[in-house]
Amino acid sequence: MNEHELLQKLVSFPSITPHDAGCQEWMRQYLSDLGFTCIAFDNPPVANFYAFMGTSAPLVVFAGHTDVVPVGDTASWQSPPFELTAHGDKLIGRGCADMKGSIASFLSLAQRFAKNPLKQGSLGFLITSGEEGDDFEKGTPHVMDALKARGIKPDYCIVGEPSCHQTLGDTIKIGRRGSLTAKLTLLGKQGHVAYPHLAINPIHQISDVLYKLCQTTWDEGNEFFPPTTFQVTHIHSGGHATNIIPGLLNLDFAFRFSTELKPDMIISKVEQYFNEANLTPSITWRVNGLPFLTAKGLLVESAIHAIQTCTGITPTLSTTGGTSDARFIAPHGIEVIEFGLINESIHQVNEWTTEGDLIKLTEIYYQLVQEVIDRHAN
Repeated sequence: MNEHELLQKLVSFPSITPHDAGCQEWMRQYLSDLGFTCIAFDNPPVANFYAFMGTSAPLVVFAGHTDVVPVGDTASWQSPPFELTAHGDKLIGRGCADMKGSIASFLSLAQRFAKNPLKQGSLGFLITSGEEGDDFEKGTPHVMDALKARGIKPDYCIVGEPSCHQTLGDTIKIGRRGSLTAKLTLLGKQGHVAYPHLAINPIHQISDVLYKLCQTTWDEGNEFFPPTTFQVTHIHSGGHATNIIPGLLNLDFAFRFSTELKPDMIISKVEQYFNEANLTPSITWRVNGLPFLTAKGLLVESAIHAIQTCTGITPTLSTTGGTSDARFIAPHGIEVIEFGLINESIHQVNEWTTEGDLIKLTEIYYQLVQEVIDRHAN
């Protein structure tokens, strides 16, 4: 099967996160038929598997996810979202850029190495259906722990997230900021707006602290990361009637932080602000991922050279964007980067890629594996 045919099959599975809808079962069979050993690491409702060929070092693993985000308004799609359809030079279908297109190139890469096995080194694939939703901890983190328990540690990992902005090859993600989120509840005292002295308005109480949080310079960033940012993502209070002072406020907020800070440093500062205001909200914190950075090394150098060889482009090294499953791989001491298709249409209706980019991506991946293995040996 070529890249177009592979992607057409992958898109046909309505694998809306976290449900895989049979996509991985088909992939495992496909890889098994090529001679790969496949091990399922399902963690319901998330499906996961690891496939490999070869037993010698270095172990180069490609990581990706089969789950996709919901399609949104189907009437806005040019064609059924789970049917890969050509519109001009674009191939349209849910997940074709994020990230079943990269997975199609993974499978095409597997075909190449099945026909011409590696003389040294090993090739692996780590696949999850839990990247896009709230069940991410049952996905790649679960598989990494399971592999560690079996004594399997990749030397290098390429996450196939759509990293490029305008042209395939223009960007490699060499790191990501950390993600820290919080859910806050602040109690006041409900009352009538005509008698404010008998009530406590939690909106008024928190306003000064919110202003302070918004105005704080958390750090200056560094060579690789922009400064840490704070954003309120949800706020709700009152709404029962126009003459009622609310007695409860719920607030969600988020930090994206650089390697200059650790989560406990941020938490301590936030708690300090509330203590200074004599407020005692209930806050539930969640660390969704720590910042990671593969600033230099064999994998980055190999990726740059592979992209230059296949496209003539020298990629930009970036840490921008949201989180990815690379944040669960890097802490195991593995060199990890993200490189995949153009991200212009991800999570949108009429998500697209092109057949030319799929073919070229396979070429880059193939060249990258060869580069890594040759450089590792020397």
